[in-house]
Amino acid sequence: MNLDGVCMSVSATDRQGVVSAETVLRFVQRGPHVLARYGGGSVRRGYLVGRLFGSTLTFRYVQTEASGDVHGGHSVCDVTRGPEGRISLVEHFTWDTRDGSGTNVFEEIQSWRQQ
Repeated sequence: MNLDGVCMSVSATDRQGVVSAETVLRFVQRGPHVLARYGGGSVRRGYLVGRLFGSTLTFRYVQTEASGDVHGGHSVCDVTRGPEGRISLVEHFTWDTRDGSGTNVFEEIQSWRQQ
């Protein structure tokens, strides 16, 4: 699995989550090292940094929100490729800066490197 150049949007959000259908993530991967920048909806700007081993992505994230607050946490994700070839990511997140945890689902929408 390789996330380099993959662009994703949120298809399902936990009530403890802040991302929404307007949130778009853009991934870069070098070897097992993954980073992404994201934003949209109530997230002004966010970054994640982590590692992908097989179909498991672990990362830490930090984001500025429309309220002006800065929040972050950590996640473990299941990465799969559907029969149509699109990548899906099921994120199990835990906030470090506020109470709560939950699950979000992201779906590949396009490859931003091919635009």
